[in-house]
Amino acid sequence: MLRVLDQGSLFGERWGEGPVRVLALHGWRRTHDDFAGVVGPRSGPGAVGTLAPDLPGFGATTAPAVPWGSGEYAASVADMLERSHDLSAPVVVIGHSFGGRVAVTLAAQRPDLVGGLVLTGAPLIRLPGPAARPAAAYRSLRRLHRLHLIGDQRMERARRRYGSEDYRQASGVMRQVLVRLLAEDYTPALASLRCPVELVWGDDDTAAPLEVARTVASTIEAAPASVRLTVCPAAGHLTPLTVPGELRAAVDRLLAG
Repeated sequence: MLRVLDQGSLFGERWGEGPVRVLALHGWRRTHDDFAGVVGPRSGPGAVGTLAPDLPGFGATTAPAVPWGSGEYAASVADMLERSHDLSAPVVVIGHSFGGRVAVTLAAQRPDLVGGLVLTGAPLIRLPGPAARPAAAYRSLRRLHRLHLIGDQRMERARRRYGSEDYRQASGVMRQVLVRLLAEDYTPALASLRCPVELVWGDDDTAAPLEVARTVASTIEAAPASVRLTVCPAAGHLTPLTVPGELRAAVDRLLAG
């Protein structure tokens, strides 16, 4: 059952017995339910105490009033943790995709709250090579829109036609959130990590290719943190649904550590 986890701002679920030792942060256009088979009711007996929120703008939690970046999302999650009456800090944070961005930022900003990270399918590094340019037709329409030669409705149709799936599906403030997140640089946060990190990656992830995980691992190795990479054969981007056992094993290693 969904319930308020943070005095009216964050909705989600509290799973497992005993004090809260795990925080689960879902991906873009996903919800907390993705982790039910990893650390929740579908993971079998012995579920560890877990907070699984719907991040603002997804699931049952309303969008922020202004465009947030990962820093604001991390601050919101930190506030939720501090308000939890049965928290056993520091916690293990598992972050998928967008949730991985928030998890790394949280660990960098509040190392007192994070004892370990499990990151999966998180687009934390831009791979070398030229950035993809928008289609020429879209660039022309954008230029005409700036000159007030075409209207907002036609420009919005162009955005939906030429933008990424995430961009097309987002609207209002969440579209601005997405644009802000895509412009962020997570290298300083990764280089500052002090907690152990588990990377669990699908070798068929096209949203955050395996090379991203290898580059993240090499960045973390230069920090005061240990890192371990687990590659999941034939797994794509939605690892919480396709390889929940590998993610749970990584969580358990950090809890035991």
